[in-house]
Amino acid sequence: MGAMSLRLTEGLEQRLAEEAKIERKPRSELVREALREFLHRREQERFMAAMVAEAKQAYGDPEIRREATAIAEECLPFDNESLDITEGRRPGEPGPEASGEKWWR
Repeated sequence: MGAMSLRLTEGLEQRLAEEAKIERKPRSELVREALREFLHRREQERFMAAMVAEAKQAYGDPEIRREATAIAEECLPFDNESLDITEGRRPGEPGPEASGEKWWR
């Protein structure tokens, strides 16, 4: 395991010491956990940024947009069927809004 020297402000050092006492863990363990979580979050943020950039680029292509719309329209009946089942109806059975009932209770 590698070693690292780290300078902390007095306030941060105090907060770390208090947390270590509460958690009954060494300060170094808390710092490792925090660093692991920080790096994981940064990786997720970069991944999501790349996904958004790719989606924006694809959305700008009319052919990709047409294909995505066609796929979504093909899946719409399945989405509606799932919604009916989730709401306690048989697939295709009209919902309460069709009879004028309020959908909320």
